[in-house]
Amino acid sequence: MQKEKINFDGITLVGLTTRTNNKNEMDPNTRKIGPLIDYYWQNKIAKKIQHRSDAGKTYVAYTDYESNEHGEYTFFVGETVSSTENQNESEFRILQIPAGNFQKFTTDAGKMPDNIIQAWQQIWKMTPDELGGQRNYIADFEVYDRRAMDPNNAIIDIYIGVVL
Repeated sequence: MQKEKINFDGITLVGLTTRTNNKNEMDPNTRKIGPLIDYYWQNKIAKKIQHRSDAGKTYVAYTDYESNEHGEYTFFVGETVSSTENQNESEFRILQIPAGNFQKFTTDAGKMPDNIIQAWQQIWKMTPDELGGQRNYIADFEVYDRRAMDPNNAIIDIYIGVVL
């Protein structure tokens, strides 16, 4: 897995959210992320988002952390937009990922979701020195672009917000 420090400009996203925690995500009976992602893809939710600025590039974000990776957080899936006007507010949520310092990790090509799970497991074990700063738990996100089209050979970027 490659890593690189990034000074990120910030983005506006529109999509779907759920509240969860990592403990619940390990149990098939209480997990929420998988079902939300399935709903997003099966119902072609991205096509319903107005003002998409990079159609086909999907963002998954983790925000509104209760504490750290062990507490509750909001999970988001959606796309960047050039405007938040005329969005269906009963269906969609708007998420602002603020500008800041991030450590960008690029996974090796691999089978989804195994490669992303393995990448997160490595990240959770990292010390602040290995991570390139203390995690800020404001917003972390993953980017699924053309390199993630083949689920058996996907490459994903993971951005971890850090305080330098």
